[in-house]
Amino acid sequence: MPELSERTKANMDVVLEQTCRQLPHGGDHDSRRFIAERLIEAARAGHSTLGELGIVARHALAEILAKRG
Repeated sequence: MPELSERTKANMDVVLEQTCRQLPHGGDHDSRRFIAERLIEAARAGHSTLGELGIVARHALAEILAKRG
């Protein structure tokens, strides 16, 4: 598994924080972990820009919100 660049890690952190701000109190641990896992998968697949990671995070957030009903 290739190591993620520092730039990619920073982008993931920014996107995670921006996305979780849309959840009450910044999101619970499980929600943040779910989004973070999706971001890691995307980054390992080569998606490393803020835009690409933002799309992945928004889709993960939509899944969380849909499950909550």
